Amino acid sequence: MKINRNCSRLLKPSYQTPIHPPTNVSMPLSPFDAVTFQTHVGILYAYRPPNPSNEVIEQGLRRVLAEYREFAGRLIFNDNGHQCILLNDEGMRFIEATCDSPLGRSIDKPSPYYLDLHPDIMGIEELAPVQLTRFACGSMVVGFTTHHAVSDGFAASHFLLAWGQTVRYGLPVQPLPLHDRSIFIPRNPPLFQFEHSEIEYTARQPKAKHPELQHTIVMERTHIHSAFLEKLKSKVSGDNPCDKPYTTFECLTAHLWRKITRVRNLEGELTTKVRIAVNGRFRMRNPTVPMSYLGNVVLWAWPCSKVKDLLSKPVGHAARLIHDAVAQVDDDYFRSFVDFSSSKEKMEGLVPSAYGGSVVLSPDLIVSSWLRIPFYEMDFGTNPPHLFVTSYMRVEGFLHIVPSFSGVGDVDAFVSLFDKDMGSFIDGLHYLD
Repeated sequence: MKINRNCSRLLKPSYQTPIHPPTNVSMPLSPFDAVTFQTHVGILYAYRPPNPSNEVIEQGLRRVLAEYREFAGRLIFNDNGHQCILLNDEGMRFIEATCDSPLGRSIDKPSPYYLDLHPDIMGIEELAPVQLTRFACGSMVVGFTTHHAVSDGFAASHFLLAWGQTVRYGLPVQPLPLHDRSIFIPRNPPLFQFEHSEIEYTARQPKAKHPELQHTIVMERTHIHSAFLEKLKSKVSGDNPCDKPYTTFECLTAHLWRKITRVRNLEGELTTKVRIAVNGRFRMRNPTVPMSYLGNVVLWAWPCSKVKDLLSKPVGHAARLIHDAVAQVDDDYFRSFVDFSSSKEKMEGLVPSAYGGSVVLSPDLIVSSWLRIPFYEMDFGTNPPHLFVTSYMRVEGFLHIVPSFSGVGDVDAFVSLFDKDMGSFIDGLHYLD
């Protein structure tokens, strides 16, 4: 299926008043922005006909950019060597594409074809390119990419919802985003309660050469029905009772962690870890962070286990490890991170651990949950999307967990593994052991 990119241009914000903001303001990244993955992330929305015209969608986007100027800016370094977002209104890359074939079910199964449905994510200066692809059947796919330093998934979803609402209703953006990235103020005196040099940061090292891969990394979408999730949650609770019921995320991540570890055929004495994103908007208390904050407020929990213990003990044991690790990333932990990141003495010789760039995570996993992010509510006024998927990712051991359109309470997990392991993983996924 060939995608024809017919038009590519930069969209600048459309201001509704004659007075425009200055275009020479630079906004230093917060510690949370600086410590996250420094890469673009791509997602896809599929819409059945009818759909608004490209012109109407473009006009709405330009109006939203007037309130979300970061997405039309550029990353720079200031005179102090601090990375910043320059609010220069240079524009957002807007690509119009077509396909002579119907969309059909070709988007249901992850494949490298996904990469043709959103703008390139390598070697670009635009912070949030977007692509609209029209199909012969009238369907439309919106491919959106954003640089992770600009926003986390929660903030990006607010931008996308504002875009949909502006197209749908033509009203001003509400609620307005909070732009101030200087709100994370270290305590005086600082209080270093946790050893962040071994978690969010690592010692600066020469860039490692990654060995040539012996196997191909593939990505699959696995569908988990709500009925199976209920059985899983019941088993987890029976295995390892907890004061509060385990969440769907805790249970499913525990299940996937064990299944993936088993098919990898790892040595029993190896330690396996899971990197789990924790949203500070729901954790920070003194002061709180508004839900409208446009930026990153994410740190990570790291549940870990020896392989032999993870596989020999019941799934409830894994869920408890996850539950306890996530609970520890609380207000104290976030405040300690801010203090640590603001200390020149503590930061000497350190770089963010997320900068490693390895495409093979084994024996570990990275799990990104979008179960609480309302991506599915992005509606341009004719109908909501009938499918939302993450882009095709060739990072072995990376998992995205998202709500499914197929049924209420159903979940889709996008899993990247070596091709030699994927078949066994799929075969055993729905077996409760």
